[in-house]
Amino acid sequence: MKAANLGAFLVMTALVSGGTKAQNLTADLSSHVIGITTGFVGANLVLFGSTDKAGDIAVIVRGPPTDMTVRRKEKILGVWINGSSAVFHDAPSFYAAAASRPLTDIASPESQARHGLGLENVKLQATRQIPEPRLSEFRAALLANEEKIDLYRAEVAPVTFLGEHLFRADMFFPANVPTGSYSVEVDLLSGGEVVSAQTTTLIVSRIGFSNGVFVVAHRHASLYGFGALAFAVAAGWAASAVFRRV
Repeated sequence: MKAANLGAFLVMTALVSGGTKAQNLTADLSSHVIGITTGFVGANLVLFGSTDKAGDIAVIVRGPPTDMTVRRKEKILGVWINGSSAVFHDAPSFYAAAASRPLTDIASPESQARHGLGLENVKLQATRQIPEPRLSEFRAALLANEEKIDLYRAEVAPVTFLGEHLFRADMFFPANVPTGSYSVEVDLLSGGEVVSAQTTTLIVSRIGFSNGVFVVAHRHASLYGFGALAFAVAAGWAASAVFRRV
């Protein structure tokens, strides 16, 4: 067990064995910041927790809210073009879940819908009135698109109990994870309902050289384009000079 994970484990052990039970649920992350650098290929975080009563655990990770547009392709005169569309307001830019047992076994359908447990229960609010079943088609398309690029996870990761009270969950964030403030919600369920919950914040941010490149590219597009062109010319000149000497 890595040092950071071991430290979190010892903290949780102390919370359980210390005799103070101010709340039913306590959880924390191995790190509250994911730094995206130039060579970023994804990140793994560990969530540790403890509970002083029996029950199941569900963890929901949601990325910063954003507006998402889904367009329907239509074939007109043999050519595929963008047809009708739907915009979903404040949709989570990332969604992943973990649970100690299948969600259908630990939460009632009403509780799953209320707390957004499971990909099919992600809250997606269209910005305009769209009749059913067209709205369902747009919603399904958005979920499929986000799942395809690994920003929405249909598979529920395991939450493992390390005894009667301690639990942990391993969470992976892909290389294309959006930046911003994430919410990590931990729910304690009993009898199909959420009886205790805790939410903690995770920050995903670009750091170092990659952050500088990102800022220049988005705020000073012309400068970024000129720099990229100059780099390409310099690289081509250097390569040609090497080949002339060979």
